[in-house]
Amino acid sequence: MTLRVALEAVLAALLLVLLAPVLLATALAVRLALGRGVLFRQTRSGLGGVPFLMIKFRTMTDARDAQGNLLPDPDRTPALGRWLRRLRIDELPELVNIARGEMAFVGPRPLLPATIAEMGDGGIARGAVRPGLTGWAQVNGNALLSREDKLALDLAYIRARSLRFDTRIVLRTVLVVLLGENATMTKEARDARGSRRLG
Repeated sequence: MTLRVALEAVLAALLLVLLAPVLLATALAVRLALGRGVLFRQTRSGLGGVPFLMIKFRTMTDARDAQGNLLPDPDRTPALGRWLRRLRIDELPELVNIARGEMAFVGPRPLLPATIAEMGDGGIARGAVRPGLTGWAQVNGNALLSREDKLALDLAYIRARSLRFDTRIVLRTVLVVLLGENATMTKEARDARGSRRLG
């Protein structure tokens, strides 16, 4: 375990203690609004492609149609779920993953192993660092971006990774939570998104 991983693990553990009231209140709200099963656990691809179990607060119901098929995501996401996602509160349990050394505070977001495999060499390159709670793509549009744009931003982050860059991303994440995902996009990200639309 490197010094950086150890320090982030300690900081994550401290934050889990400090944020315990928020975590407990959120867990109670999810339990009341969505029923049993407060946490969402899913296998994601980590450092070097090694899989790990990512933990989040559940934001969707298991509502199904008459044939037993799951309804589309928007139809299964109640107001509470949308609010938790908007403020990124649903991702706070990932502090446990950071404390375990499986994730970092900043890095490419953890994706499904199958999604990484579809990316080819880009997916392999993406695994050069631990996945993060927030990342360069997340402060440059996130859900507004295509998968290709997100991958390009993730790889750009890996090439320029530094403590200063990480600090910049953390500060911009705060702005995203307060102002929305479109508020902190860089000119380069906006141009890339626009050119892809025209293409």
